[in-house]
Parts: sequence; C-alpha cells; structure tokens
Amino acid sequence: MGKKIRFGIVGTSAITEWFLNGAAKVNDFELVAVYSRNIEKAREFGKKYGARLFFSDLDEMSKSKEIDAVYIASPNSLHAKQAIICMNNKKHVLSEKAFASNTLEARKMIDAANINNVLLMEAMKTTMLPNFNIIKNNLHKIGKIRRYFASYCQYSSRYDKYKSGIIENAFKPELSNGALMDIGVYCIYPMVALFGKPQSIKAQSYMLETGVDGEGSILFNYGDFDGVIQYSKIANSYLPSEIQGEEGSILIEKINTLKKVTIIYRDGSEEIISQEQEDDDMCYEIQEFISLIQNNVKESQVNSHYNSLKVIEIMEEARKQIGLVYLAD
Repeated sequence: MGKKIRFGIVGTSAITEWFLNGAAKVNDFELVAVYSRNIEKAREFGKKYGARLFFSDLDEMSKSKEIDAVYIASPNSLHAKQAIICMNNKKHVLSEKAFASNTLEARKMIDAANINNVLLMEAMKTTMLPNFNIIKNNLHKIGKIRRYFASYCQYSSRYDKYKSGIIENAFKPELSNGALMDIGVYCIYPMVALFGKPQSIKAQSYMLETGVDGEGSILFNYGDFDGVIQYSKIANSYLPSEIQGEEGSILIEKINTLKKVTIIYRDGSEEIISQEQEDDDMCYEIQEFISLIQNNVKESQVNSHYNSLKVIEIMEEARKQIGLVYLAD
C-alpha cells in the first residue's frame, strides 16, 4: 500500500457510479471532490460516496490542493477541454473512452500531459482486465493469426425514448457520441493493443435522423490477416468475439468484460484460459492508474498515448467514410 491518491470526479452518471464501485476495491483510492454544472447535483451525488468538496467550476476544482487526480466521465465532446484544464493545473487525468472527439483533440491532450509532466490515461477497462493479459500471452497457441472478430451490440436503454421523439444525450452529435464512439471503441481498442494499427479500413453504418450512427461494421486490413467488427446501440447480439489462428481460435464471451475465454484447437479440443475477475471490474484500470502515479510513471504501457491516438485515428477515418461529423471537427 502506498500513498492514497485523492480524486476529484467529473460527471454524476451511471458510469461514474460503476467507477466508484470499482474504486471501493482499491485501497489507495480516496474520493475527495465532485464536479457538476449543478452544484446541488454534485453535493447530492458526492455525499453518497463520502466526498467532502463540491464544485460547479471545474477550474476551481482542478486548482484545489486537496486533489491529486481527476476522473472524467462527461460526454465525449467535453473530454479534451476538461482534461486540459485539469492537466494545466498539474492534475493527473483518467479520461473515459472515447478519449476525445477527434485526432486533433487527442494530440492536444497528450501535449498537455507532456508539458505539465502529469499522467494521462484513457479509461478503457477491457485492456486492463486480467483476462486481456491472458489472451495476449496465449496468442502463440493458435498459430498464425488470420482474423480478429469482435461484436458488441447492445440495445440502448435510451433508444425507446428516441423512437418516441425524446432525444437524450446518447444520440446527440454535438456531444460526439453514437454507436462507434460509445460501443465500437470496445471492439477497436483491444485489436490495436494486440496488433497495432491496420493498413486500411472500410466502414459502413446506419445513420439515425439526429446525425449519429445507430449501428455499424468495419473491415480492417492487416496484410496477412484481417479484422471484422460489428457494433450497435439499436439491436442486441449474443455472438462471442474471436481471434482465429491456423492452429485454433480464441473465443471471447463479451468483448467489454472478457468474462470467459476459451481456446478451441484445430483438433476440436478445448482449453479454458480465463480466470475469475472482480464483478466491479473498473477496479483494475483504477489500480493501474494509481500505481503509475505512485511510481512517478507518466504513461501506461497498455493504455498508452500511442494506442489511444491510433484508436481515435481509426474512428476518425471511419467517421469520414460513413459521413459522421461532430461540431468538434
């Protein structure tokens, strides 16, 4: 156990609650402050989790001497601006995925981290899970890789309201969201972390009337193998994800949680390689982030600046191909 890292958080949505449930399993995490545009909402939310400082001015919170780091869980369009404010005030930043609206914003965030000598990490939990490392360490068992396939299709809890004419944040292009940024990123990030950036991509999608994508698919060319992903906020899918090799395939149940991972070899034999993970699985990314701060390391080797930037570059190219434009562009 090292020095406790004192956190301020930005956002009071469900993902922040999941984050704090995971944080409860990390000894060196301490919640100090909550920011919301509505100070009463900040106070009401924060008191439930033991916060003692509440802000409706982010610059004021990020200047507080009682805070070491900030977790940002606001809409995608705000990540870059808010992260840069915090880093310019010498705070370490853990920013939710999608990292930024576009490549320009992502580069500005990375530049701010380097200039201010602080840690900046994308809160992509999948690549921090124990079972992701297990997948990486067992790739050699399936021989030459020939295909990466990932599926994450989840009917949004807000889609029924959308169809009735009530447009909530999940379907507003001014917030830099939609299926690719909110769901597809879970398929793309592990691929980049395992195999790097593809040589080329081909994207297609179904666009909603508000101007965001409801679902889509992307083909990735890696030269001697390919990648295929499908993602949706308007339908469910129950397909596992899969990494196919010449000697076998790795089957992954739920690409966002990696609950069960099995190798099926060419001869039909099976090997379950996954291990039990915490249900509140955001604890692993929080532990990584805190450990880096405690050891004075300014970049994660897994959720690296390079990986975050390459994922944003891929999604930006996909958006160009499907005609998805944000105000931030």
